[in-house]
Amino acid sequence: MNVTTILLVHIKRVFIVSAEFYTVQPADVGLEEETADNDRGHGFFGANVLNRVARWAQPITYLDIHDCDSFTMCIFCFPTSSVIPLHDHPGMTVFSKLLYGSLHVKAYDWVEPPFVVESKGPGYPRVRLAKLAVDKVLNAPCETSVLYPKHGGNLHCFTAVTPCAMLDILTPPYAEEERKCTYYHDYPYSAFAAGNAPVCDGEEEEYAWLAELESPSDLYMRQGVYAGPAIQL
Repeated sequence: MNVTTILLVHIKRVFIVSAEFYTVQPADVGLEEETADNDRGHGFFGANVLNRVARWAQPITYLDIHDCDSFTMCIFCFPTSSVIPLHDHPGMTVFSKLLYGSLHVKAYDWVEPPFVVESKGPGYPRVRLAKLAVDKVLNAPCETSVLYPKHGGNLHCFTAVTPCAMLDILTPPYAEEERKCTYYHDYPYSAFAAGNAPVCDGEEEEYAWLAELESPSDLYMRQGVYAGPAIQL
């Protein structure tokens, strides 16, 4: 098989999965659309990693549908205002289908070749330049979202505008060694001086500096029980 044939086969598969995903309804995966937030727990929220306050918050529920060496299929159920912080999907393709509700998505892709500003001491993190790919609110029903290893918003964060649920397929799945999930904090382009950065005047708002986080303290998630049909392979 030559490169063109392989590419066409891959594109065809993407279209097939995207089309199938579009038809999925909450009831197909054992969900009922949530219209009220009535389950609370304790978590941390704040504008950024340096300014967080503890308060009563609602957990995101994770439902594991299928997990194997080839892919992971899962659902995230979000209460209003809950957040999955900015994170990456190294070497992965991800299909996402919003099942109900409204969800704000902000996503970046790395600028290539990599452009890095090294740490200048305590309080100055090492940052890498990324370009904004998506910054919008999704309202169900909507098209399937697809992100790729190098484009489409491989690094993204979610904020629930209303109670909502997202069905995901990640292929290949995360792996502790070669495909580990890394979390980031995004800083505005103006926060770090970089006179030779490949950014034209007037385009600064399309770029951000991303710094790795050890562990996000504002992520509050719990395991739920999947109540839909089993996956037949």
